[in-house]
Amino acid sequence: MGETSLAAAEIDRLLQHLPKGIDLGLDRIGRLLAALGEPQRRLAPVIHVAGTNGKGSTVAFSRAILEAAGQGVHVHTSPHLVDWHERYRLAGQGGERGALVGDAVLAETVRRAAEANGDETVTVFELLTAVAFLLFSEHPADAVLLEVGLGGRFDATNVVERPAVTTVTSISLDHQAYLGDRVELIAAEKAGIFKRGAPVVIGPQTEPAALDVLRDKAARTGAPVLVHGQDFHAFAERGRLVYQDEFGLLDLALPRLPGRHQIGNAATAIATVRAAGFTPTDAEIERGIAAAEWPGRLQRITAGPLVSLAPDGSEIWLDGGHNPGAGLVIAEAMADMEERVSRPLILVAGMLNTKEPRRFFEAFAGMARHVFTVPIHSSDAGVAPEALADAALEAGLDAEPATGVSAAVRRVASHWAGGPAPRFLICGSLYLAGDVLAESGLAPR
Repeated sequence: MGETSLAAAEIDRLLQHLPKGIDLGLDRIGRLLAALGEPQRRLAPVIHVAGTNGKGSTVAFSRAILEAAGQGVHVHTSPHLVDWHERYRLAGQGGERGALVGDAVLAETVRRAAEANGDETVTVFELLTAVAFLLFSEHPADAVLLEVGLGGRFDATNVVERPAVTTVTSISLDHQAYLGDRVELIAAEKAGIFKRGAPVVIGPQTEPAALDVLRDKAARTGAPVLVHGQDFHAFAERGRLVYQDEFGLLDLALPRLPGRHQIGNAATAIATVRAAGFTPTDAEIERGIAAAEWPGRLQRITAGPLVSLAPDGSEIWLDGGHNPGAGLVIAEAMADMEERVSRPLILVAGMLNTKEPRRFFEAFAGMARHVFTVPIHSSDAGVAPEALADAALEAGLDAEPATGVSAAVRRVASHWAGGPAPRFLICGSLYLAGDVLAESGLAPR
């Protein structure tokens, strides 16, 4: 839709005078929602999803399963990759899939929320979250998928009093300045979305301390809990996804989304949809798992200027993962690809200054042939390519700065001496992923 859209113009006006930073708390969003007539209390059943990694994919799987079952689903996610509209998907009617909100509708809803707020203090994220509640309260749906923005306890989405289910995906270190520097503290913040009587689904956890905190919080909240690896299980076998819970065993197609970690995310989505009270058939679950899409997460770029610049036969992959936990699962996916088809792996990385680049890069030690570090032009908080290259060097990788993604790909092509064409992985930031998608004409739809 582009930066000239009506909605983008409205939001740009907000950005000129409202705080853009993070300021966790529920008082401001509560006041604004009261001025709007409490739209968060007039929603279809809400599936509320928190987590460090995997929450977007889990939302995508949940949406695909529900839509395959003929349900209309509203979806709120953040941040967006290319356009603000990506944050708001409105339910389809009569079995049709949902679609991103129309430009005129979003622009008008943003105006209404801003007018209701008046001159009161509110962050941009809080106002745009209020927009989601307003949109979703005024359009019919069978379910609302609501992704937490940051943390959980004090996130602006955490004003829903009676969710149908709350789900927490994989937890690792991220946003330590706001959530704490230990996984136990981060888990406690994520668990702040749990509500008495609402089922809790806990996805795969690699940190036992995080799992302990989540289970303890659910028990103290009085919420029934379903834990991956205990109450529901999933694994790949003979090219299929096998899922099992108290209702029995499902033999399903593997997810369309690549990476072993997506098996756990798909399983978490199945458990979430069922815990919310929906009863999709086995065939509907399979259709949903096989159809789910989530842009910017191990997305293959097959057309556009980067493909033209790369050596013939190259693969170009894009992933916006940016914390150490994401680095591990992305590196695992790259290792699986290498096992199937061996190619030299070239990283092109950009990252914000709130992240831990060395720990992210460590996951690729011994795997990546070379790293090019690039600026992020769409954010003022990007790490300088020279500093990012130093972090990659500290992690044991061969690295050098470049002026941009295209320049890095062009440099590889100019020095390529034959052999298997390279596998490029563009990674480290959702901002960088959004820039690449925009330049490639691949904005999410």
